[in-house]
Amino acid sequence: MTQTTVTTTASTAATTLSSGLRSLYLIRVAFSLIWVALVFGTSGRLVSGDRPTAIAAALLVVYPLWDVIATLLERRLAGPGSTDRVSTVTIGLGLATTAGMIVAAFSTIGKALLVFGVWALLAGAVQLAVALRRRRTVGAQWPMVISGGQSVLAGATIAGTSASATSGLSTVAGYSAFGAFWFLVSVIVLSLRGRGDRR
Repeated sequence: MTQTTVTTTASTAATTLSSGLRSLYLIRVAFSLIWVALVFGTSGRLVSGDRPTAIAAALLVVYPLWDVIATLLERRLAGPGSTDRVSTVTIGLGLATTAGMIVAAFSTIGKALLVFGVWALLAGAVQLAVALRRRRTVGAQWPMVISGGQSVLAGATIAGTSASATSGLSTVAGYSAFGAFWFLVSVIVLSLRGRGDRR
């Protein structure tokens, strides 16, 4: 195999990954926006001391579970490689959080916020690591770097204030909305980068 062939193959793989990530990120944007609308529409007034309603419990369990599914899809897109360990950690965190949310569903919103906050903090740190590593092959990862850093800070805040009487599910919905925004920015940046590479 010649150097030209290797370069072309690598370029094609990077383009395919970039296109796949754009599609997956758009799906994640749509999911997050629908989830935010459902939270505000059905559970936005629930605060720390309240017990989760059946709808709130379902929404809290579905969110980290969806992240596990999205990570599996992203892992399949990337193929075998250096992100396998990282995605395994992300999947493990998501499954642990899903289990934690099931337990919190029988407790209080405050417990759910604590679980969510710890997960957001750890997941943000993992996202940050993946984005920094992926920028070498795919590029255009700065929105994910910012999003990961923001997730770390937001997670720490949500966990730290989870017992406050005024903390509620609207905080988590705001976090998810910001996440959707950064995924959308990533789609735009990857699209612009893809057009530049084709010129």
